Amino acid sequence: MKLKNKKDFDPSICVSNNVKQLNRAIANIYRNHFSPFNLTDSQVTILFVLTKKGALTQKDMCLTLLLEKSSLNRNLNRLFERELISRKDFPFIKLTGIGVKLVERIIPAWEKAMAETKTLLDKDGMAAVELLNNKIKS
Repeated sequence: MKLKNKKDFDPSICVSNNVKQLNRAIANIYRNHFSPFNLTDSQVTILFVLTKKGALTQKDMCLTLLLEKSSLNRNLNRLFERELISRKDFPFIKLTGIGVKLVERIIPAWEKAMAETKTLLDKDGMAAVELLNNKIKS
């Protein structure tokens, strides 16, 4: 198949592809540090958000984390199974005592992942990530 105007076609500048590549590189750093806890970075993020915000509804979590409902439900179910979070005060979800203790153990691994990420991206890269994140939230 021959493309018309293929001189203008350059997949290497595709924003979606570039963001996915960056995500894979960063996610691998966190995956390596979180693997001893048998948690994904999304699950850790949920635990961290609940640590900071207290109890949240699923809707509030979707809005806060920019996650699809199905992705959030899948991760919540895994955390419920491990008794790290509770629906005792439905519709609110909060950390259990087990969850709080696990978060305390995860924080040093998260700090190491953050340090490794900062080294990889350097000051300019971290500033660029923050700028882009702020743009999508506004």
